[in-house]
Amino acid sequence: MRTKIVILVGDGMGDFPVASLGGRTPLEVARIPHMNRIAGLGEMGRVQTIPQGMEPGSDIANMALLGYDPAVYHTGRAPLEAASMGVSLDSHQVAFRCNLVYVETDEQGVRRMGDHSAGHISTEEARDLVAALQQACDGLPLRLHAGVSYRHLLVWDHGDESIRTTPPHDILGEPADGYAEVYERVEVLSRFVSRAARILADHPVNVKRREEGKRPANAVWPWGQGRAPSMPTLQERFGLTGCMISAVDLLKGLGVYAGLEPVHVPGATGYLDTNYQGKVDAALRALEDVDLVFVHVEAPDEASHEGSLEKKIQAIQDFDAKVVGPILEGLRHKGPVHLLVAADHLTPLSIRTHVGDPSLFALFKGDWATATPPAVEVFFHEAAASETGLHLPSGEALFRRLVGST
Repeated sequence: MRTKIVILVGDGMGDFPVASLGGRTPLEVARIPHMNRIAGLGEMGRVQTIPQGMEPGSDIANMALLGYDPAVYHTGRAPLEAASMGVSLDSHQVAFRCNLVYVETDEQGVRRMGDHSAGHISTEEARDLVAALQQACDGLPLRLHAGVSYRHLLVWDHGDESIRTTPPHDILGEPADGYAEVYERVEVLSRFVSRAARILADHPVNVKRREEGKRPANAVWPWGQGRAPSMPTLQERFGLTGCMISAVDLLKGLGVYAGLEPVHVPGATGYLDTNYQGKVDAALRALEDVDLVFVHVEAPDEASHEGSLEKKIQAIQDFDAKVVGPILEGLRHKGPVHLLVAADHLTPLSIRTHVGDPSLFALFKGDWATATPPAVEVFFHEAAASETGLHLPSGEALFRRLVGST
């Protein structure tokens, strides 16, 4: 029987010590018996998923966890999302992630980035807005494609990928106009962004959201641009077949380039209300036919961007109880397995964005049904991972450690 490989990623669940938790991190206080068990039965350590000098984004970190060197293969976040959405990019096209965001004006008249997700706007509401925003592309070499919730795609024919855009989740609460000047200096983007603001201002979706006390999507924010990358598949590199299970286009598109089949799970939202059971069921079904399954959960990262300690702990506990635990139970009947649980990067609540510090992982190899627990309980968290002394220099090193001797 061929050994199965399972990768479980809690996006951004790593953190810095939190003063209100007595200097502990959310992972240290969360109830995570299943991740603790993996750490106790296998090995635990830290991994540098963000290469020196690169932006600490989920695109780079998860590419690394899949065994690719981002310094070699990464061209931008948006091209990966395009692949997930079935948008084929020609060599002259540049893709941008295009967030629907909420920009608020404070008492001094300063426009600030209030919410990178427009209050986690629903996919249904967002699709109505994106349909209306097609007018903002009239006469411009642009095409807007609807994605999930606040995450959408803008494709620019003969575009300039060299402009320096900023992820909106990196500037939450900060004055927005200084970062938006990059759009004003590029005529195509300037016209698109200004037209979009006018369309969004009085759109019925936003009128209703204001009436309900929700944050409106009152601006667009293009970022993460790039051209289509050229990547060998995991089948070509390691002889592995597999599937990608995630709510977000970024991960599904990364899977497409890696040769992993993207699996659609109804009700997967990328937030606390995601369909956890659907992801688990899809993963266990897929393991009947493929070598590798990658299951990604976005909720801890979103809670971190919100700066909500309560939601982050909930997201971590839900990941453990509703994904890791049921997956482990399902693996009892799968024979030999190589199992990795990891945070792709840290997203500290104190700064509400990603950092390039080493992340943490736990890795088990063997038959889960017959594994014997250690005499002393082991806990999965940042300090414990650091104390093991196991530090891997790259995601590729971790991936090769994971798949070795399959």
